[in-house]
Amino acid sequence: MTDLNELNIKVLLDIINSSARDAMEEYKKTGHGVPGLDSTALHPLDMATDILALRKAIRLLEGACHQLTAILAPPQHTVHNMVVDYTWACAGVATKARIADFLDQNPEGLSVDVLADQVNLDKTKLIRVLRVLALKGCFKEVKQGVFANTRLSLILKSTSDSGCMVQIHSEIPKYGANLYDTMIDQEHAKSYEIDKSPRLFSLRKEGINKDFWDMDDETRELFQRAMSGLTEIMGSSAVLHHYPWDTVSSIADIGSAVGANSIRLANMYPHLRITNQDLPGFVEQAQTAWEKGAPEAIRDGRVEFVPFNFFEESPVVGKDVYYLRHILHDWPDSESTTILRNIRKVMGPNSRVLIHDCMLFHPIQEPGVETMDINKAPEP
Repeated sequence: MTDLNELNIKVLLDIINSSARDAMEEYKKTGHGVPGLDSTALHPLDMATDILALRKAIRLLEGACHQLTAILAPPQHTVHNMVVDYTWACAGVATKARIADFLDQNPEGLSVDVLADQVNLDKTKLIRVLRVLALKGCFKEVKQGVFANTRLSLILKSTSDSGCMVQIHSEIPKYGANLYDTMIDQEHAKSYEIDKSPRLFSLRKEGINKDFWDMDDETRELFQRAMSGLTEIMGSSAVLHHYPWDTVSSIADIGSAVGANSIRLANMYPHLRITNQDLPGFVEQAQTAWEKGAPEAIRDGRVEFVPFNFFEESPVVGKDVYYLRHILHDWPDSESTTILRNIRKVMGPNSRVLIHDCMLFHPIQEPGVETMDINKAPEP
């Protein structure tokens, strides 16, 4: 008789098989087939705005693969892998040195000797970094010591907004290294205040005292591009296709940054009147982005740029939709409550708040707690 553990493994294998086939079908629907690990160009689906079905399939595939290896591998192997994956550091080197940009000029590959000279890095260290990334399909060693781009490494090019997000996040682990210190520090341990975060704790240890939003122009531009990249990474543009925008006439994009999604909204739904609201420095950059991405909306007066601080002020009055994309996950409950209360003050009788953010479900579902129509992963 088959025991429960073996049955769970068989179910996981079925999930892996079915979700992989679902993902393949999504690629094939484009007429361009399924991408390969060594593909040297982006697939049309990679930058499509509606990849919801693909993302659902990949979510199941990743989850089932992770769970399967956690079951079958020796526990010390799995736990060790949790802490020794330094791919993030290697990706940080590649983005800062613009490795993918140089390789893009040499599609057949470039020797590490020449590449190291061009980026002014030690040859031996660079080849080790590139081989770590190549093991994950990011770059390819086409022959001994010669590397070329792949579909994954193209994301690390300086022209890629997603690459900007990679660059920002390659700095995050050094802050996370101080997490335990903040949890036992007398001042920080019981605090949920923003200025008691591991990041600020780390910066102060280095003698740096500044607010997160205190950015120079170069850093602000990197952040703005990273926010656009986050739209690509998270597949956030699916909201353009799965919310009834044709039933509303006005939207306030709260904490809009440059308005990566609202630019797309303006181009897809020209009847919408859009208000971008964020801190003054970001609103100034937003106008430049809109002049490039949706000049007709500016010319027709369909967009306005209103600076504000969502902790201290309310947004513009009476919009049909108040849109918060990837905002609330950044803030503790008290600050999130303040943001929502300030919006509530100016809502009309038919206004709606659209919260577009990540959700993590507890693996143990409490009795009586409804999850509406949100898809849950199948057992196990």
